[in-house]
Amino acid sequence: MHTYHIHIQGIVQGVGFRPFVYKLAIKHGMKGWVNNTNDGVHIEINADKNTAERFLQEILNKLPPLAVVTNATIKAVGDKDFKDFRIIHSEGLQKPNLLLTPDVAMCEDCRRELHNPQDRRYHYPFITCTNCGPRYSIITALPYDRPNTTMASFHMCPVCYEEYNNPLERRHYSQTNSCPDCAVELQLYENGKITENFTDLDYIVREWNRGKIIAIKGIGGYLLTCDATNKKAVQTLRERKHRPVKPFALMYPDLKSIRQDAYLSKNEEKELKSIHSPIVLLRLKKNIQNRIALNKINSGLDRIGVMIPYTPLYELLLKAFGKPIVATSGNISGSTIIYSDEKAKRELDGIADIILMNNREIVVPQDDGVVQFAPECGQRIVLRRSRGKAPVYINPNLRIQKDILATGSMLKSVFGFSSSGNFYISQFLGNTETYDAQLNYEKTFEHLTRILKPSFEAVIVDKHPDYFATRFGKDFAGKNNIPIYEIQHHKAHFYSVLGEHNLLETKERILGIIWDGTGLGDDGNIWGGEFFLYENKQMQRVAHLPEFSFILADKMVKEPRISLLAIFHKYREFKNYIRPKFTNIEWNVYIKLLEKSTLKSTSMGRLFDAVSSLLFGYDIHGFDAEASIRLEQKAAEYYYENPLDLSQSYFKDDENNFIDSLIRGIYEDLDRKVDRKHIAAKFHLTLTDFILKTAKKYQVKHLAFSGGVFQNTLLVDLLNRFLGDDFALYFHKEFSPNDEGIPFGQMMYFMSKR
Repeated sequence: MHTYHIHIQGIVQGVGFRPFVYKLAIKHGMKGWVNNTNDGVHIEINADKNTAERFLQEILNKLPPLAVVTNATIKAVGDKDFKDFRIIHSEGLQKPNLLLTPDVAMCEDCRRELHNPQDRRYHYPFITCTNCGPRYSIITALPYDRPNTTMASFHMCPVCYEEYNNPLERRHYSQTNSCPDCAVELQLYENGKITENFTDLDYIVREWNRGKIIAIKGIGGYLLTCDATNKKAVQTLRERKHRPVKPFALMYPDLKSIRQDAYLSKNEEKELKSIHSPIVLLRLKKNIQNRIALNKINSGLDRIGVMIPYTPLYELLLKAFGKPIVATSGNISGSTIIYSDEKAKRELDGIADIILMNNREIVVPQDDGVVQFAPECGQRIVLRRSRGKAPVYINPNLRIQKDILATGSMLKSVFGFSSSGNFYISQFLGNTETYDAQLNYEKTFEHLTRILKPSFEAVIVDKHPDYFATRFGKDFAGKNNIPIYEIQHHKAHFYSVLGEHNLLETKERILGIIWDGTGLGDDGNIWGGEFFLYENKQMQRVAHLPEFSFILADKMVKEPRISLLAIFHKYREFKNYIRPKFTNIEWNVYIKLLEKSTLKSTSMGRLFDAVSSLLFGYDIHGFDAEASIRLEQKAAEYYYENPLDLSQSYFKDDENNFIDSLIRGIYEDLDRKVDRKHIAAKFHLTLTDFILKTAKKYQVKHLAFSGGVFQNTLLVDLLNRFLGDDFALYFHKEFSPNDEGIPFGQMMYFMSKR
């Protein structure tokens, strides 16, 4: 009998892979062994060639629920005589070549046990198995075994230990295994005192009903929670968190309760129930039944961000409470999510009335992911890629040979790197304008590089010299004597979507439409309304939004009225619309700044701001991109009831200047007293027409879209409706069109040039 060695790579640790292989081997009477190492799972078996290949194929066809295989090989080795089949001890002697397993939501098997009075884990708030629970957030080293996690200090009781060592058990080698007899314990922090081994979850429910704000430690950090039907509680949370307007996310007990308040498509339901379990933005029904404090929660928007319980603790609490709760990141607005118990006691004590902690340490923090879907075409749009997805990216058609670091952007900060042929993209790390987010960035980078031990051969950064991520990359490259490369912000956006669709080597000409708020251009101006042509692996800027003056730096970004002034002030007919928005001093100063300004912008984000300010008076942002979001909502309210066609575009065939044509059309409609929601819808339609006419001008049939503007679901629907039949449209799949996709694009740029 010959011996064959099988090597399997991908997400194959922390997912029950070894017991899965063991069961298959026992079923077929095979002899040999399986183990984990830093480069995946290894298997040796006694078999002839055909039997060995069939065994590998059966493994690949019947993978455990959480497993993802990126590569599998089989080869004959020196003959060995095995007496049985065993799971042998993991080894971690070499550089890791392994994809880390993300944190995943509670599985249905654990949910059934959690609610089964006959089960020994009945109502145990930390029930897990090999198919669910924390992974990335608790790992301290590789390979993924209990001593290399923050579960190392927890000693299993005899029954759990027997499960852990029984290859036929669902919890065999479940590194998070525990039960009420060897429990992860809760602690209650209230009025400066800690109650150890806290078990009275009904107390939390009672305090929610009394209007209390409670901080709860989850998988990736603390969430601030309160009764979503209690206006006073929600308002108090806003005041304490210093978050006056930005919408709050809600956690509902189940899908049935969500359907009472919001429309839920099959795609949205699937996303909520997925192992990633993100927040999903849903469109509200007119008559909500849960009596949530809607205006306090979403400030008049037509959508709410909802999730369902993804941990057993939340499952127990929400089932007992029976109503939705506000569930927002545990922090002061602008800071990163708090995940350490000591920091929670120090910084959340002034926000939360009660803090519910536990003694399982979190190594790296993660916010909840956020996803939405375009209503007509069903396009999935990622708004935040974090818990449940990070830190891996898998594309079986994309291989990279070198270890490279890409440091990303600033506002939606994420870094990425490749190591041993694998891609790693960090979780959302916050706005690195803040020192807190910078520390989080550095800590997460140190953690991931310590575990995965990449040998970086290049560093890629954004061209903007003042971004924290750019300085970080340059400092790191300098200290380690590594070559550094710069790429312009919007080109990185384009490379990101090209990489996701495996188009780096394409022979097709592709037009990249990259629209966002801000990015330093190659000419030193502020870009953001760009068209690039990708041909023969070369990228060229071929068109853009007409330039306008950019003044007052971040103040212009935060105050849409200034964008309105900068873009519309040359058109005298608009003075009566613009002048009342400014004091005399402001008007005189800003007009002089515009006359003297040499800094120009092509930002589509600023154009959205200007139109929103003009039509609906959204003059100052209460949260990031508020004016654009509200403009989209007003336009959508009209469009989905009164579909438009391209004949209503403001951009006429005989005109060359897009902004001139747009502004003249808007003025004529305002003068005719056209419904402003209709004008907003025509604005979106005109942008679609702008793209169509530009694509025709350059005779391109393949269009790729990136940049924060393409988080706009109405615009995505319009593009699919009017361009989908005649053009190949490429939107992001796994990454957000916002700046979270930048580091991946930076890596794709490097790959395309090598």
